[in-house]
Amino acid sequence: MQATPVRRLITGVDLLGRSSLLADTPCPHVRTSEHRPGVVYHNLWTTDRTPAAIDGPVDPVSEAMALPPPAGGSNFRIAEFAPERDYPAEAGDALRGFAELGHAPDALVAPGASRHPGMHRTRSVDYGIVLEGEIWLVLDDGETLMRQGDVCIQRGTNHAWSNRSVGRCTMAFVLIDGA
Repeated sequence: MQATPVRRLITGVDLLGRSSLLADTPCPHVRTSEHRPGVVYHNLWTTDRTPAAIDGPVDPVSEAMALPPPAGGSNFRIAEFAPERDYPAEAGDALRGFAELGHAPDALVAPGASRHPGMHRTRSVDYGIVLEGEIWLVLDDGETLMRQGDVCIQRGTNHAWSNRSVGRCTMAFVLIDGA
């Protein structure tokens, strides 16, 4: 799947103490996995503590940014999901794909015990916003269709995202470390 470029603007304070634009580039941290070919992550920002440093490095993100946030921190990304009919999800591929994309294998729900091969959980509070398209939120006890503008507050539960439509779904995610 061809990723849609995401423009990332980063502000800061210049030498004269004025707010200024420090960076205006396409997001340089785009991750894919051959085992999850229909999924693209644009890793936009990460923090390593709360309160977050507002004068830290211009780019705290690394290619190795994990799916869950660091202890005490947060991750911000945009994810693109191609229709599953184009890239059917299978349990073994989901495990390898999550590992490549920075998620611990023990966070996956056992394939035979879940409603979807991509079922997983993170120890975080996640804000998921559908920017474009539609997607099914899959939980242990049911499924809910989300459309553009819908928001899910996901609180450390088993879940999966299933795009059963004919078009791409784009979502924004903010993950905050939880306990």
